[in-house]
Amino acid sequence: MEDYPEELRTPPVSLVSLVGCPDLHPTISAALHSEQPPINTLALPDFSKISIFARKQRDPLDAGGHPPEGILKKEWLLKHRTRIPAVVAALFSCDQVNGDPAQWLQVCTDLENLKSMVRGRNIKLVIVIVQSTVTDGVSEDLIVALRKRAEIDSKHLVMFEQDNPLEMKQSLNRLSGIFAELCNTYYREEGRRVKGRIEKKTFGFPELNIRYCFKVAVYAEFRRDWAEALRYYEDAYGVLREMVGTSTRLPHIQRLVEIKAVAEQLHFKISTLLLHGGKVVEALSWFHKHAASYERVVGVPEMAFVHWEWFSRQFLVFAELLDTSPASIPGNVSPQFGTLENPLTEWEFQPAYYYQLSAKYLRNKKLSLARSLSLIECSDSAYKVEGCPDSVTPSNFVGQYARLVEEGDTVTVLPLSDAEYTSYAIREAQRFQDSYEIIALFRRSWESFNSLKATRMASYCANRMAREYFEAADFINAKEFFDGVAGLFRQEGWATLLWETLGYLRECSRKLGSPKGFVEYSLEMAALPIFSNSEGETDGDKRECGPAGPATLSRRENIQEEVFNLLKGQTLVAADCSLKILEDQPVLVEVDLVSPLRMVLLASVAFHDQSLKPTSSTSITLSLLSQLPCPITIDQLEIQFNQPTCNFEVVNAQEPSMAESIRGDPAVRVEMAPSLTVLPDKWLRLTYEMKSEQSGKLECLFVKAKIASFFMICCRAESPASMEDLPLWKFEDRVESFPTKDPALAYSGQRFIQVEEPEPQVDLSLNASGSALVGENFIVPVTVTSKGHAIHSGELKINLVDARGGGLLMSPRGELEPFSSDSHHVELLGISGTLEEDESQLNLDNIRKIQQSFGVVSVPDLGLGDTWSCNLEIKWHRPKSVMLYVSLGYFPNSAEAAPQRVNVHKSLQIEGKTPFVISHRFMSQFRREPLLLTKVKSSSDSDKKTSLALNEMSILIVSARNCTEVPLRLISMSIESNSEENNSHSCLVEHSHGSPSDNGLLVPGEEFKQVFSVTPQTDTSNLSVGTVCVNWTRDARANLAPGSAVLTRLKLPDVNVEKPPLVVSLEYPPHAVLGVPFSLHARVQNLTSMLQEIKYSLGDSQSFVFSGPHNGSVFILPRVEHIISYMLVPLSSGSQQLPRITITSVRYSAALQPSIVAETLFVYPSEPTFSIGLRRKELDPISS
Repeated sequence: MEDYPEELRTPPVSLVSLVGCPDLHPTISAALHSEQPPINTLALPDFSKISIFARKQRDPLDAGGHPPEGILKKEWLLKHRTRIPAVVAALFSCDQVNGDPAQWLQVCTDLENLKSMVRGRNIKLVIVIVQSTVTDGVSEDLIVALRKRAEIDSKHLVMFEQDNPLEMKQSLNRLSGIFAELCNTYYREEGRRVKGRIEKKTFGFPELNIRYCFKVAVYAEFRRDWAEALRYYEDAYGVLREMVGTSTRLPHIQRLVEIKAVAEQLHFKISTLLLHGGKVVEALSWFHKHAASYERVVGVPEMAFVHWEWFSRQFLVFAELLDTSPASIPGNVSPQFGTLENPLTEWEFQPAYYYQLSAKYLRNKKLSLARSLSLIECSDSAYKVEGCPDSVTPSNFVGQYARLVEEGDTVTVLPLSDAEYTSYAIREAQRFQDSYEIIALFRRSWESFNSLKATRMASYCANRMAREYFEAADFINAKEFFDGVAGLFRQEGWATLLWETLGYLRECSRKLGSPKGFVEYSLEMAALPIFSNSEGETDGDKRECGPAGPATLSRRENIQEEVFNLLKGQTLVAADCSLKILEDQPVLVEVDLVSPLRMVLLASVAFHDQSLKPTSSTSITLSLLSQLPCPITIDQLEIQFNQPTCNFEVVNAQEPSMAESIRGDPAVRVEMAPSLTVLPDKWLRLTYEMKSEQSGKLECLFVKAKIASFFMICCRAESPASMEDLPLWKFEDRVESFPTKDPALAYSGQRFIQVEEPEPQVDLSLNASGSALVGENFIVPVTVTSKGHAIHSGELKINLVDARGGGLLMSPRGELEPFSSDSHHVELLGISGTLEEDESQLNLDNIRKIQQSFGVVSVPDLGLGDTWSCNLEIKWHRPKSVMLYVSLGYFPNSAEAAPQRVNVHKSLQIEGKTPFVISHRFMSQFRREPLLLTKVKSSSDSDKKTSLALNEMSILIVSARNCTEVPLRLISMSIESNSEENNSHSCLVEHSHGSPSDNGLLVPGEEFKQVFSVTPQTDTSNLSVGTVCVNWTRDARANLAPGSAVLTRLKLPDVNVEKPPLVVSLEYPPHAVLGVPFSLHARVQNLTSMLQEIKYSLGDSQSFVFSGPHNGSVFILPRVEHIISYMLVPLSSGSQQLPRITITSVRYSAALQPSIVAETLFVYPSEPTFSIGLRRKELDPISS
């Protein structure tokens, strides 16, 4: 489409000419270009240039008796877009109009000359008077005189003011509106004038009818009347189609060339208008009509290449139009699109479809050109001329060519004969390399289809592209694309198409000098499921089927014979190259489970048993299958296993040279086979005995077959039970056979077998008992005792695994702390020897590899009856149930003599438990209660932080309960400050009561309590009290050395510290006597700097009578203490509850009641008598 001229590719734009006042031309032009639609300008600096508007003496619209020389003038559209304006604007300054008579006379003369030039073309005239300043003006008489002389309406004389920007903008808008109106009028009148000729049919030649319709359509496009333009383009196209068989104005060949050139322009205009209007379906239908109309209009055979080049260009241009069109393509294509005879398919809406058709017809052009050259060479051809005209140029009409003859200074234009034009066309066609243009088109289509996930269409384009590369001798690119195409054909099972593609790949490998590629593609072709027996082969068959010829059984046999001759060392000689395999560069072909060469040789291996004891033998069946059309003889087979000691070779007994060459190597096990000939589609079965001395999985990996002198094929061994069918052969009508004689083995046989381990004669024991406790170093003794085997190169492996199947023994935060031992729930600390063993000798002889949950230690050589032991040190950081796996691997003899390693496995489940459950609680001082507002105002008890009073001592009771099943000895309990919190001066913690006694033994379930005093000294919402540290040990370890104790730590939760506004203290005797009065004092201390009003009340009690008010209120000054006193008389003996006293702060709306314990008093029936003796020793630990 880029080859088309711009005036054809873009819609017409109105043209206005500006004459005079050149300094204003840029301003006016810019304003007109910004209009919608824009208006182009033709600027003439003065009136001396107006001669370009003059009409030639002969009007082409006049219908005379002579036939027209052509259909469409090539320059007509360009002329009306760039040289013939619709409106001419004459610009005069006020000085010229108001000047002296000489200036006025010049203005009148310029107007008359301009009128005479535009009168014949019906060009509209506009006069613009330019005012330089506001004071400039033209009298009304002069304006009227100018209008009369120019013969224009008053609205077509414009006063243009350039001094004031606002006025100038209004003037530009006024000019733009006048120009748009007059342009529309001009093109409408021109269209009517030409339409009148069409309606009156004042012409006698169809060329003029086409020309007039084309002009009317162009004039309609100038006016943006797309419907009328489309209608007249279609009319012109219809008349042109009727001229194909009737016009005799030009010689036959040139007449068709001209008609097709005009049809191409008309079709381009019609398609552009349809797509511009969003009518995609109509555009597609029109294109199919266009293609169907001219596809068979080929002309003489010698010029068929011109037709196919033109036809290819139609598809290319339409594809580019679809590609660049803003019109949306329908999401789903229904059968109603198109016509009944030619419905539209989904692909016809994609540009890629037309790109590949363009490439197809361009290839037809290339082939036709080759045929034309051969036809022209014939002596009796009517189009053969001696030489070729040198000066051939396009004529003045679309699609016509002429010959220039120079005679001195005179250049004469002469018509061409068909023979001369044919010679010229062939010479021009030979200048271009069509192959690369075809490749470019197919590549565009291939990329587009790939983006649409249209695999088959993309493969078709890649195939055609590869063929062009092949014909252009670019074999590297050709092979790359042919490989991709062959992959799709293999996947979808297109055997005949694959044959053709492999033929090309085979030839590419031959041309590139690649013996391996040639052998692979040749063998695959020979193994394809093709059974046709047609023998005849013509040049046409070779051209259609590729270089390999037709796909027949005999051709398969020939290819196999050809490639095996090459593998035997013979030279493959072709017309332009030769191929030979060098002795030092043999061909090795590898066949895996997805290789297409599985058809060439398929190897199946099946063990007859599922398991095997060491040193015992079992049978193995090796089966080979080939789909080559002729039998193949294998010289040598090499069967490889994952255990190299089991490898063996099978030699064809009919090849004595191979047997003699291998017999000399004693390390290779060699089996002789009477025959190693594989018949077509028939299994060759070989069964042999074998044994393995190494435990584990024994698997057959590869089967290597040596064929001929320089060829070896390595096949991946396959199990009969899981072997898949050959993709291209599974749907063929053939007798199904099994790879083994036993059908049951064919369904269950595997290419691997499990070799059992030998029975160990060594005792491995784990002597740990009981549960492990978190924090301690738990010792597990491991003992190795040799009973029937000596131990050589022994190795002990230790592995810790979650007993519940959780895998690694790591906590979630282990990812954030990869180097912290606490990130593992359980950690293997180390492995130590027996107590009797010398530690220095242990370090020298034993090699340890310790990780958090895995360890390896070497075991010294042991004779029969010897014993060796070690201790595993394991530490639990968190309670966890763990499986301890211990494996001993050793050689019963020396490592050189016994390759088989014996393994002993033992496991032990160890439960890791928490030694102590530590709890705590805070209490206020006895008979002293601070008013804490957070406690009073809290609405929920859940997730509530403990609150303490600032500078008030609180009691902290810490309890440790033995939750194990064994006695534990508690050594000490303390609270350490958290140094990282930097709160050493914000909280004072002191030990008060409760230290473990000398024995300090806690039986299971027993609890120990320790009392601490806590005094907060900083007002904060997050006060760290510290960490509880419990130092303990098992009771059985009491006699161990110091340092065996275990430290368990628990960080206490943070507390909230606040300053209490009031503190209430109760004062009364420690006991009372029945009937004896005593005093009760409630001291209320105001700790704030504000006056506090409190209300107090004392409840009734059946056990006491009291004197004093039941309730009352009082104001307490800042930092002052107020005492509320009562006198009480006990009425009952025993532990009695005092009357409940309630203190309420009016300011904070908070009430405070002492605890029940603080208001409990023991009443004796009479005055008690106390005897003071020797003080008993310190009380036992508080326990419960």
